[in-house]
Amino acid sequence: MYYNFFRKDESEKIFSKLYRTVAWKQETTSLYSRQISLPRLTAWYGDEGRAYTYSKIKMEPQPWIPILKSIKLQIEEISNEVFNSVLLNLYRDGKDSISWHSDDEPELGKNPVIASVSFGGNRRFMFRHKYKKELKFNIELNRGSLLLMKGETQHFWQHQIPKTNKVIQPRINLTFRKII
Repeated sequence: MYYNFFRKDESEKIFSKLYRTVAWKQETTSLYSRQISLPRLTAWYGDEGRAYTYSKIKMEPQPWIPILKSIKLQIEEISNEVFNSVLLNLYRDGKDSISWHSDDEPELGKNPVIASVSFGGNRRFMFRHKYKKELKFNIELNRGSLLLMKGETQHFWQHQIPKTNKVIQPRINLTFRKII
């Protein structure tokens, strides 16, 4: 975990630019024969042909934009990984969330590396063990922070961004991935 991977002033500029320029979408998925809207806005950018499917939603990549390429290169340098795609999530307020899940879709490979960088408001990021539910811990994701998940993390752990009643600022999260 890198709590200040991007400086505060740099993070604020990146947040503002991403908020204005990204092609945000309100995706829907089917749950118990009902269409429901995801409780956040999303976007998918990456190399051509690097589609990604999760929650019955198939996302075709938008071409890289300069700001995302710049962030990607900085993360690749510190992580010694190469990413070919990024999922962006815009959490507009405390009501936006993502429930317990693992990033274990087949197109991510056996031991995916996920580089998660946050801009905007702070949010609580929770982990719990898949088989020993009493094993839990939280991380506060602040603006400019970088969290690397790799190895067998997705085999044994789930994570979430829970809803909160606290007044919070909008948050943009980028999760860089390698689609195989």
